[in-house]
Amino acid sequence: MSTSEFSTERAIDRRDFFSWAQYGLGGAALATLLVRDGFAEDAAASAQRGPKIPGEADDPPPHHSAKAKRAIHICLCGGLSHIDSFDYKPALAKDHGQKLGGDERPDVFFGQVGLIRKNDWEFAQHGKSGLWVSALFPHIAKMADELTVIRSMVAESSSHTPATFQENSGFRFNGFPAAGAWLSYGLGNDTDELPAYVVLPDTRGLPAGGTVNWTNGFLPARHQGVMFNTQGPAVRDLIPSREIGPSVERASRDLLVRLNARHLAERGGSDALSARIESYGLAAKMQLAVPRVTHLDDETAATQESYGLHRDETRDFGRNCLLARRLLEQGVRFVQLFSGGAFGSPRINWDGHEDVVQNHTQEAARIDQPVAALLADLRQRGLLDDTLVLFTTEFGRTPFTQSAADVVGKGRDHNQYGFSVWLAGAGLKPGVAYGATDDIGWKAVDKPVPWHDFHATVLHLLGIDHTRLTYYHNGIRRRLTNVHGHVVSEILS
Repeated sequence: MSTSEFSTERAIDRRDFFSWAQYGLGGAALATLLVRDGFAEDAAASAQRGPKIPGEADDPPPHHSAKAKRAIHICLCGGLSHIDSFDYKPALAKDHGQKLGGDERPDVFFGQVGLIRKNDWEFAQHGKSGLWVSALFPHIAKMADELTVIRSMVAESSSHTPATFQENSGFRFNGFPAAGAWLSYGLGNDTDELPAYVVLPDTRGLPAGGTVNWTNGFLPARHQGVMFNTQGPAVRDLIPSREIGPSVERASRDLLVRLNARHLAERGGSDALSARIESYGLAAKMQLAVPRVTHLDDETAATQESYGLHRDETRDFGRNCLLARRLLEQGVRFVQLFSGGAFGSPRINWDGHEDVVQNHTQEAARIDQPVAALLADLRQRGLLDDTLVLFTTEFGRTPFTQSAADVVGKGRDHNQYGFSVWLAGAGLKPGVAYGATDDIGWKAVDKPVPWHDFHATVLHLLGIDHTRLTYYHNGIRRRLTNVHGHVVSEILS
């Protein structure tokens, strides 16, 4: 870089240079340049394939015809009460105020077993299917004919953090790849301008366990979920704080290419380093793609109103739902939206220990209209035919109140033994309910569905055999479903 070049542009000092390299992502298309020059080709290919057992053939997806090309996963953090939403139990009204029968001492998170409490929202049948949905979700209820409800989900933990980990990764412990990371690894991306896996957290905070919920785990680093900010710029520091002249930028880029190529060569193709270098190339393309995809003012006033962008209570989640649709349209493979943030007081999630009515009314008001609008919008655009929508929570809530005394309290404890989730879209039987809990919604008694089965079914719809999407790690062929999992074929069309 010559002195004359600096004389024709605004000078950039050492601090500005490194700030530009770190925050402005001035290594534009750096990964592409490294591959072109022969420095990163082998490392990138190796990271994409991952280690494999010597002599074993690669087995990349698709393994069969895929019904879905992409997915949106809506995670309700804290534990949605299934008996107040999608699992109608008339016996609760009859048994209201009674003790739980039998000699069994219920094993619940806080160990406080009060009296049985009836559902706090009235249920009704909706649509041509007659699916039961409560008045907690009046807008989603109008989309009943699109829903495939599983009423017999079971989890292995009633503690938020391990249960949320299992919901996302199939394991109760951290360090295992999230489902979105597995999809990125198995299917790749339909765009080179945006990440394959994007996460949109609640504006009020991160879920239990934080960013571990979208980790790549032991998969190559490029498959980690990329969190977009849900307040302010979607990606901070994507654009430099001041304009950099073209010759200075070009000289800076050339120097970065040489430095990173040497650094990579010295470290023998480190996966973390390769992923970091590749991220600079992706970031350069994101400088154009992110502003375009996040500019929601391009949408019609009617569309913005349908998602609730004009109302204070629905604006935040409505923006995330609308952004999720736009990301899918741009080729993003998996978008994850979180409803609910950090735990504590006051409650800003679905954890209705003290007062389910107050808590769930507040949380449902934020997401009901936007989620229904998302389903309707995807259907109207023809996207729901090859898109999978997942609506899950880490566990449900007890049919008896949380109380140390024999009283009918206002709150409900965690319930891992039976709860509801729903799916919609590609390859599913719409307007149906699968499985069942007992008469009061305490435990799954008919066709229990663990998370391994749920994940196996999701992968199947995306063209993946869950037993064949593996990654060799620490002497084990790891997979999303561990050594378990069966496809719930009864809900497939």
